[in-house]
Amino acid sequence: MLNLKSSSLQLSTNDDRSLRVVPSLRTETTPCKFYASLIHSVRTKKRISVKSNSVKVTKSVISSRCLSAPLYPVAPSIRGSTTRTYIMRPRSIDGSNGAHRFTSEMFTEKGWHAIVSAPELAKEYQQQVVEVEHLLKALLEQPNGIARRIISRAGGDSTRILERVNAYAQRQPKLTGDVYQVLGYNLENVINQAVELAKKWGDSFCSVEHLLLAAVDDTRAGKTLISGSGSRNATPDYVSKESLEQSIREIRGSNKVQDQDPEAKYDALSKYARDLTQAARDGKLDPVIGRDDEIRRCIQILSRRTKNNPVLIGEPGVGKTAVAEGLAQRIIAGDVPESLRGRTLMALDLGSLIAGAKYRGEFEDRIKAVIKEVTSSAGQVVLFIDEIHTLVGAGATSGAMDASNLLKPLLARGELRCIGATTLDEYRKYIEKDPALERRFQQVFVSEPSVAATVSVLRGLRERYELHHGVRISDGALLEAAALSDRYIADRFLPDKAIDLIDEAAAKLKMEITSKPLPLDEIDRRIVQLEMERLSVEKDMNAGGGGGG
Repeated sequence: MLNLKSSSLQLSTNDDRSLRVVPSLRTETTPCKFYASLIHSVRTKKRISVKSNSVKVTKSVISSRCLSAPLYPVAPSIRGSTTRTYIMRPRSIDGSNGAHRFTSEMFTEKGWHAIVSAPELAKEYQQQVVEVEHLLKALLEQPNGIARRIISRAGGDSTRILERVNAYAQRQPKLTGDVYQVLGYNLENVINQAVELAKKWGDSFCSVEHLLLAAVDDTRAGKTLISGSGSRNATPDYVSKESLEQSIREIRGSNKVQDQDPEAKYDALSKYARDLTQAARDGKLDPVIGRDDEIRRCIQILSRRTKNNPVLIGEPGVGKTAVAEGLAQRIIAGDVPESLRGRTLMALDLGSLIAGAKYRGEFEDRIKAVIKEVTSSAGQVVLFIDEIHTLVGAGATSGAMDASNLLKPLLARGELRCIGATTLDEYRKYIEKDPALERRFQQVFVSEPSVAATVSVLRGLRERYELHHGVRISDGALLEAAALSDRYIADRFLPDKAIDLIDEAAAKLKMEITSKPLPLDEIDRRIVQLEMERLSVEKDMNAGGGGGG
């Protein structure tokens, strides 16, 4: 029985279980009509009749777990009625009703953003109970979110899963009007399980991957929508919990969640570097011709025990980056010593590392994440840094350390194998001024090739440019391009200027073939110009004739 005048209310059931209800609003003495119901998140199915000052439970299947909930009136008073209606609200996220309190300090930024976005998504669906499907939708819709990357790496289709989540949410009951949003029982269990999982893994904060793994165990929606264990027609775009865990281990590596932005440090190499060996395996790199001596010298330096870091020095356009690409092609072909066989050559993009690092220490965190992935690979990753002089002073603000000082200890001990590339002037201006950094690199000078060597390079690239432009390039054109560019373009260097000459000529020829010929185009434009002049003269004559009349 329920006494409405008491401050602490008690619902008694036939199986000696009770559900304590603490009213958050004062009960009115005026007779009014109410409707009493316990919502889905309390995990109960019962009929409650409220008459005058008592409540009688006629049928109860209450969970053994007692939940604390405030009591809310939800309908206006109606004269002549002695029945009242209440809705029992389950525990809230902020713990204002005495339940477990979830705060932003317990979660990472993206994890907490997904949790607080779930009620907004539930409101869009016109639903009162915030449940697991709303959290899943928030996780999968995060820009640059890690949830999609985890599912994709595990072999699932995140887009199809998001479609299923959206369709499932739309099938849930809807309420119109102003309603109190409440935290669902299943979502509460998922969040609690995610927090416990973070503690089990030794993480300081609960992150997106913890929430995603906990959601997979949800018997109501998670298993059906993600793993397909509750679905009769499971398709290959579903993903199991075991494959998700394996995907998380691959993305996280040995990293722990020690701050509230760990996602920026996960899989740092794939975000801030380009895999040259994979590009060579896919045939996306141009053939490298005439740089055998430089490539062999790089291989020799990389095979050293310490200070195994070559730096390619040469004028702009002589082919420093091509040396690194040639090394990647040799690694794929197996034409390298045992110390480099099967290794991965990653080209670091310093621009991506610096971009968006607006807070002090953010750039340092990114470069440290990259370094940690390279060193934890136990020599399996070789780093290539183009324009390595930009490392000096990169990220250095008041009280911060630039990137070169972060690399120096690892470069000296041989834990980080790195290939650098820079021009001669910039090497003298930046690298030589820092003797501690200079002594950790071994110089490899890349000189400008001769005209004959340039012709060989052009012959190796001819097929690629013919395929791109859809034209045929004769051998005589290659000879003339090398000779004339060397003679008349004095401020640039071979083979870059000869390659640009061929590329420009082929583009011009393709444009003339596919568009209107230049003489005809000039005639057409002249006709349009004369037509405009004629119309202008006729307008003036008509205006003058009208004025004279």
